[in-house]
Amino acid sequence: MNSVFTGKENCCGCSACQQICPGSAIAMEPDKEGFLYPVINQEACIDCEQCVQVCPLIKAGNAKEPVFSNVYAAKHKTDNVKMTSTSGGAFTALSDYILKQNGVIYGVDFEENFKVCHKKARTAPERDRFKISKYAQSNLKDTFADIEAELSHGTPVLFTGTPCQTAGLRSFIGDHPDAKNLYVCDIICYGIPSPLIWQEYLRHLEIKYGNKIESVHFRSKVFAWNRPNSNRNFMCTTKNCPQPHVEDDYYTLYFSARTIMRPSCSRCRFTDSRRASDITIADYWGIEKYMPEFMDSKGVSLILINSAKGKRLFEQVKQDLDYAERPAAECLAEQQRLREPVKFPENRSQFWEDYYTHGFPYLIDKYVNNID
Repeated sequence: MNSVFTGKENCCGCSACQQICPGSAIAMEPDKEGFLYPVINQEACIDCEQCVQVCPLIKAGNAKEPVFSNVYAAKHKTDNVKMTSTSGGAFTALSDYILKQNGVIYGVDFEENFKVCHKKARTAPERDRFKISKYAQSNLKDTFADIEAELSHGTPVLFTGTPCQTAGLRSFIGDHPDAKNLYVCDIICYGIPSPLIWQEYLRHLEIKYGNKIESVHFRSKVFAWNRPNSNRNFMCTTKNCPQPHVEDDYYTLYFSARTIMRPSCSRCRFTDSRRASDITIADYWGIEKYMPEFMDSKGVSLILINSAKGKRLFEQVKQDLDYAERPAAECLAEQQRLREPVKFPENRSQFWEDYYTHGFPYLIDKYVNNID
């Protein structure tokens, strides 16, 4: 095999190909935008084509369920859970149940220098590190293979990730005899930001404040939970400075400029109501319009039940939630990524040319400070 994919718009970086390769002939390596892509060692490749067969962007049906059956607005009954969650605490309810079954949770965490990766949790404190959104593509490393090993030992597993990551996992696990113990939860993803730009932004903040960044918190709820505030709540702290800094430049590059997303996001196969998961969670935007009495400034979750397994899991956790079944039309109207992929601006190529020619501070001045 010369390549797993035909163009960068046809690779989501899920790493299923790398993890399934029987000869360890594939490595996930960053390109000039910081996104990981599979690179094949031709000397080690045995041309078995398992890498192509497992790719969720190539596989017929993309590992998606036929249709979702139920839509819920939900919020955790414990205020502290809502305040320490991105939305309404649905993930905590789901993962608490798996932990009580002596299961494991796979979610996104920070490692050294706030690089974003998937990790495994066996306890609530370890799991709590996954609760907050991280706006950069996570490195999955050997997560899928590790999940397969846990399933082989009869361990219940909950995996959370972006839709393309959940599709990659489902394709990787396939008809594993113990797949009945695997629960897959995806988030409604606006698009995958560049890990390279995330690291550049952190360096930019350290120069700005003259100190090393010690903590970062996306969607911190320093402002009340609602859609307008969702792009204002990035908070960081620096060494020897107890006062948190609230910043929004990174959100501008992500949401407004839309220049830092992975090429495959513009052709995403997962921006519809058919999901590659048992359960989908997100913010229930618009709840104040559709059901004002349910609005909560601490957060409200959207939950989509996509499979019979997802329905069984929801039945086990709903006692921890205040919830109400809602019409599907509400989330389809409010969640653009249930309808269509992100549209890249015409200046995306220019953005990356500017970065390599002039550096990151120039990007802030041109694409943030001068944005309309």
